[in-house]
Amino acid sequence: MPTINLRKYYPFLNEDCFVEVSDEISKVFLLAIRQENNYRQRTYRHKAYYSLDRGDGIENSILHTEPSPEEILMQKVSMEQLYEALDHLPPIQARRVYAHYILGMKKVDIARAEGVNSSGVCDSVRKGVRNLRRYFEKKKWME
Repeated sequence: MPTINLRKYYPFLNEDCFVEVSDEISKVFLLAIRQENNYRQRTYRHKAYYSLDRGDGIENSILHTEPSPEEILMQKVSMEQLYEALDHLPPIQARRVYAHYILGMKKVDIARAEGVNSSGVCDSVRKGVRNLRRYFEKKKWME
C-alpha cells in the first residue's frame, strides 16, 4: 500500500500528514495531478486565459446570484409598505415621487409632461420624500 502526504493535496494543512491508501486511491490522486498539469500546459500553449472583464456576462452571473426566497419576500413587503406610504401622500406628490424614483424619470421630464415649472416638481418631490420619511418613522418601519 502506498503512502501519500496529505499536505501535498490539501495546501491548508500546516504539517506533513502521511497516510497509507489503497492502490486505487493512489492512482486517482496521481491521475488528478496529471490532469491539472495537462490543463495548465494547454492554457499556457494556447494562451487560453480568461478574464471576467470580457463582457460576455460571466462576471454578472457570478456576482449577481438569484435572490433567496427570504430576500424576495422582504422586497415584496418593502414595496407594499412603500405603496401604502405613497397612498398617504397628496396625489400630486405621490405621482411625482412615483414617476421620479420608481419610473426613473427626470424631474425636468416630469415638469414638461405636466406643463409646470421644474422647480415646483423639485420642491414637490423633496417634500414628498420628507413626508414618506415621516410616515415610515411614524409606522416604525425605519431601521
